Amino acid sequence: MKNILITGGAGFIGSHVVRLFVSKYPECRIVNLDKLTYAGNLLNLKDIEDRPNYGFVKGDIADGPFVFALFEKHAFDAVVHLAAESHVDRSIANPMEFVHANVNGTVNLLNAARKHWEGSFDKTRFFHVSTDEVYGSLGADGLFTETSPYDPRSPYSASKAASDHFVRAYFHTYGLPVIISNCSNNYGPNQFPEKLIPLFIHNIIQQKPLPVYGKGENVRDWLYVEDHAHAIDLILREGGVGQTYNIGGHNEWKNIDLIRLLCKIMDKKLGRPEGTSVNLVSYVRDRAGHDQRYAIDASKLQQELGWKPSLVFEEGLERTVDWYLGNKDWLEQVITREYLNYYREQYENR
Repeated sequence: MKNILITGGAGFIGSHVVRLFVSKYPECRIVNLDKLTYAGNLLNLKDIEDRPNYGFVKGDIADGPFVFALFEKHAFDAVVHLAAESHVDRSIANPMEFVHANVNGTVNLLNAARKHWEGSFDKTRFFHVSTDEVYGSLGADGLFTETSPYDPRSPYSASKAASDHFVRAYFHTYGLPVIISNCSNNYGPNQFPEKLIPLFIHNIIQQKPLPVYGKGENVRDWLYVEDHAHAIDLILREGGVGQTYNIGGHNEWKNIDLIRLLCKIMDKKLGRPEGTSVNLVSYVRDRAGHDQRYAIDASKLQQELGWKPSLVFEEGLERTVDWYLGNKDWLEQVITREYLNYYREQYENR
């Protein structure tokens, strides 16, 4: 695979995948396709933007003719598809935007790959990166496996479930060489501050309220973003065609326990008395359809391909805090007027 398309490569997870591929495979041409919506930021890739094997293209995967022309120009032999609208709260406010990007965009990529790879399916790969949210919500026990039934509870997870189904359908119907991964919650550097950890880091720095949904009892499995990028690399190279791999961090935390740990770390890093930041916690009305618990069984990936996370959560969280405290300029630059209006509507009016 010499010409690799990475969609959504200016976003949080995508930028880490792009950086890894550009650095690890200098003999490959890596093309980063991103629409540069509010969560896409080329500052995430400033350190590799001048590498000779890297190129950026601004464009929309939901634009079918554009996607076909891009395949024609670059002759991709692999796609790592990460581009997606991904925030549950935004999907509740505007579900059609998620259908447009996540479903229509994925099908456009599948159609382009099918056309341009005809006769060479044995030498190509279409890797679709999805989420554990397609499986729905767990009770106190159990884990999501690759064979768990789909039970999406939000417009976001429904749109990702639909795109997963289309990817599998193109494998079964046309023989397109696809692979799917479903990952747990990611955290780490460069994450847009609508997500819990960077949002709360920013609010703690500013000594603003920390809006916690309900009682903070919801449980998530947390995966350090660089571990996720390395898993994607491994699965693309060695994963089985038509297979699904769950990627998890083996780090289940109640939201409120995570927040208390983050507050403790932030107080220490900022030189504030312990307990200062946790006093900023403010409980707000729970969001509609809020899944109680996600937990990933990543044993297939570990047993078949030898992958496992490199960091325990406490170590990864400290690294993440250190990055945000060392990159306050980046944090301020990504918080636009549009985001601030969204934040007030989403949290301050509850």
